[in-house]
Amino acid sequence: MNSAEYTLAKSNNQWALQPEIEMKFADFLINHAVDAAFCLGANAQFLYVNDATCLMTEYSREELLSMRLHDIDVDFSLHNWSDVSSRGSLAFKSRYRTKGGRIFLVEISMNYVKHQDMEFGCAFAREKTGEIVELSVQKWNDGLRDAKDNLQQEFSQLKAKEVELETSLSLLRSTLESTAIGIVAVNFEGDILSLNQKFVDMWQIPQSLILSKKCPRCKAFFENQLKDPQAFSRLIWEVSSQSDFESYDILELKDGRVFAHYSKPHLLEGKIIGRVWSIWDITESKQTEEALRLNAVRFRTIAETTDTSTFLIQGTRLCYINPAVEQLTGYTKEELLTGFDLRRLIKSKRSRQVRKQNEATNFEYQEMNILTKNGTERWLACAVVMLDGVLDFGGKPVEMIAGIDITDYKYAELGLNQALEQAKQLSELRARFLSMVCHQFRTPLNIVSFSNSLLKEEVDKRTQKKIQPLLDHIQKATEQLGQMLDDILFFSKAEAAKINYEPRPLELVEFCNDLVAQMQMSIRQIPIQFVSQESSLKACIDKKLLEPILKNLLDNAIKYSLSGMTVELQLSCKKEQVIFQVKDRGIGISALDQQRIFEPFYRGSNIDRIPGTGLGLSILKTLVDLHHGQVVVESQIGVGTMFSVILPLIKSDFTSSEL
Repeated sequence: MNSAEYTLAKSNNQWALQPEIEMKFADFLINHAVDAAFCLGANAQFLYVNDATCLMTEYSREELLSMRLHDIDVDFSLHNWSDVSSRGSLAFKSRYRTKGGRIFLVEISMNYVKHQDMEFGCAFAREKTGEIVELSVQKWNDGLRDAKDNLQQEFSQLKAKEVELETSLSLLRSTLESTAIGIVAVNFEGDILSLNQKFVDMWQIPQSLILSKKCPRCKAFFENQLKDPQAFSRLIWEVSSQSDFESYDILELKDGRVFAHYSKPHLLEGKIIGRVWSIWDITESKQTEEALRLNAVRFRTIAETTDTSTFLIQGTRLCYINPAVEQLTGYTKEELLTGFDLRRLIKSKRSRQVRKQNEATNFEYQEMNILTKNGTERWLACAVVMLDGVLDFGGKPVEMIAGIDITDYKYAELGLNQALEQAKQLSELRARFLSMVCHQFRTPLNIVSFSNSLLKEEVDKRTQKKIQPLLDHIQKATEQLGQMLDDILFFSKAEAAKINYEPRPLELVEFCNDLVAQMQMSIRQIPIQFVSQESSLKACIDKKLLEPILKNLLDNAIKYSLSGMTVELQLSCKKEQVIFQVKDRGIGISALDQQRIFEPFYRGSNIDRIPGTGLGLSILKTLVDLHHGQVVVESQIGVGTMFSVILPLIKSDFTSSEL
């Protein structure tokens, strides 16, 4: 049997229908069903309707297939149709309208179907006419509930606006009461509509006083306090509906106080209903103004009698000079104050950074180069002050310059700078000379040392006992001379500030152990004992500078100690500091020598014939300073000496700098 077609055949006691018969049978069943059945496509377009649907809606099949569901569903917009596709099925009630206009209730079961890239909804509807009343009541209740919710929402909004309005009014009242000026609003009838407490306090108004033009006692109260009694009536009471101008006036009281009055129209919805007055006490301002006038007189008196040159400059124009300026510049007052170009007088001026501006007085130190009338240049050390609100000059800012002649000092400073530059050049020349000399000496020294080594190898056994000590002395002298040249060369670099300070992380315990072992190999007569409180200690230190520091201290301790005496090197860490201590039991250093031992070429008074250059400790001090550390010496004659090198403990690397 072919699998693509059906035939009427009996197989396993089951009968199968051919496709054509099956379709007819399904159509027969759907069209004879009691419930309305229909399919909907995109935009709720009817794709299929059965006979019950046509009977229920009174539309023909052809009419329905040209319509959409919302054409008959009264409540179409109330349903959430997206739920059908998301949930797969939906059951609900709605109202349908027939072709004749009758509205009835239906119960609908809707299913979402997707077949061969087609999406549509299959629905079954059953008329529920008896429940229409129930649905109407339900919708009426829902409407009442929505109306109630809307009323409650509007009520809440009104309450919120009421609270907001109360807050705004409270803020306005608080602002009016917090202001430093008195405020009063007066209507056209002369009644005071509103005022703040500051107005009451300024006028010292009693509580029993009725604030109205109609009250003779009120009018008399204000007029009795003024030097000009008519002023208050003219300014406060006598206003009209046409008073749309702004005004500013001064009222003087009999007790010496002075009030300033500013008024403008009081507007309500664009209509003038009176005037609002702002009143504030300017008594102190008047007193300040008088004091300024008095200070101006005093200033002129002092300026006219002092030897200090005093200028007042407004913008690019001189507005005042004292006689000292005339004497300094050779110009007359008339020449300088009448259209004089300042650029002809002041060649240059600069602020000195070493003196900071004084914020309280707006003071600044400047040095000015002045060109006098006869062409001579003079230098002034000036104090510059900005003066605001000077009455004699229109209240505009004025720059006051008070200067003393420092021309002689400037010439001396120039000579000193030249001398310093020469000293710097001489220092560099000496450093180059020392470097050259050291290099020139090192070549013959190397020849002597090399020749001495060759002579040692060629010494005859018969003469070895006599010649060998001499060769050893030559070798030792050569080494001492080489060390002296190294010290001089290192000192010249330090003096010329050409030593690079490059700190790097360094394991100090390991470094000290290696240094002691290296020195102990060449010097066996005196043992060196290294002691550390820490088993491991890391810090950022310049290794190439730390090595000569410790080597110098250990060399000195060995040099000035008796054979067999122990020299100690101690390492410790305390309060973010690294401490190196070198201790010996040698000849010691006197208290007088301790004051000068770090000077170049200085040697102690008790060293006898012990060789040395006197540069070691001077170089050490320079290297310690590069680390921002310090050196401390403790010593007693015949007991011993202890040098302590204290360096900051820096545990992170930083950029190197040349010092």
